[in-house]
Amino acid sequence: MRFLLTDEQREFARSLDGLLAAAGTAAVVRAWAAGDTGPGRSLWSRLADAGVFGLAVPERHDGLGVLPAELAVAFTELGRHAVPGPLVETVAAAAFLDRLGDEGVSAAWLPAIASGGSAVSFALLREDAPYALDAATADGVFAVYGDTVRLAKSAGEVQQSADPARRLARPLGGAVLARGPAVTAAAGHAARVARLATAAQCLGLGHALLAGTVAHVARRTQFGVAVGSFQAVKHQLADVLVALEFAEPLVHSAALALAAGDPAAGREIAAAKLTAGKAAHEAALRALHLHGALGYTDELDLSLWIRKARPLRDAWGTPAACRARVLAGPHCAPVPEGQGT
Repeated sequence: MRFLLTDEQREFARSLDGLLAAAGTAAVVRAWAAGDTGPGRSLWSRLADAGVFGLAVPERHDGLGVLPAELAVAFTELGRHAVPGPLVETVAAAAFLDRLGDEGVSAAWLPAIASGGSAVSFALLREDAPYALDAATADGVFAVYGDTVRLAKSAGEVQQSADPARRLARPLGGAVLARGPAVTAAAGHAARVARLATAAQCLGLGHALLAGTVAHVARRTQFGVAVGSFQAVKHQLADVLVALEFAEPLVHSAALALAAGDPAAGREIAAAKLTAGKAAHEAALRALHLHGALGYTDELDLSLWIRKARPLRDAWGTPAACRARVLAGPHCAPVPEGQGT
């Protein structure tokens, strides 16, 4: 079976690619890492105008409807351009609020999420995973601990991450919004949405790393010829391309399964996340290797992409957690989710 994007989805991807290319996201990432969220929030508004966040919000709350396939298309482009901020967490929060069924809370937050007026974070907290992405700067943090969800009002000290633009903090305090089985069920659905969006980000990130490395080895010369002409280099880049091409239909298939309400969607999403995360991580390793010492420098914009690969691979389901989900069968208990480091 082949999973091909429609003409409308391809045009949506092209329009986002053009918007983000013109935005100069490397500078936005550097500003976000330094604690200056102004450029990132400006870009956030433009993404909202393009409909990105509305793809996770039902029409009754001013969204475009819940459209997982289009969401995967959008997050592939966001990953390709390394857009910073709680992007995944915002759409996960939208999915959580929609499934929670509290119309008062939904009406208070979902229209603002769709319009870009609110950038929120969402976290499934455990003793060994107490952090939420951008908890210190988000407009709200929906913190789920067990069967209880709180709207956190403050956050602790920002923690270091392998990716300097991933600003993790511990949510503190906040009023209890809901308790019980409905919270658990909604959180499980939100985690699947977050995992799918992260898998799509990994896919786009991997393609960007591959394109940047191909361009570099075509320019760099040794012994009077381009490094990219060496068989050893070609083989490394071909392996990355094959891995990304293998991951892409898995991501699209998982999105379709989620849209259809397929009971196996959780397993398909885990398989997509495992495969796309591994491909992106491999693309980062090859990029670092083939750029030589240049790959370690902060001055190289591609280093911003390289440092995202491992945190995204581990966010919302480490490789071990994804393997466990795939192997456990359709009726297993949910595996622990996390926001990564």
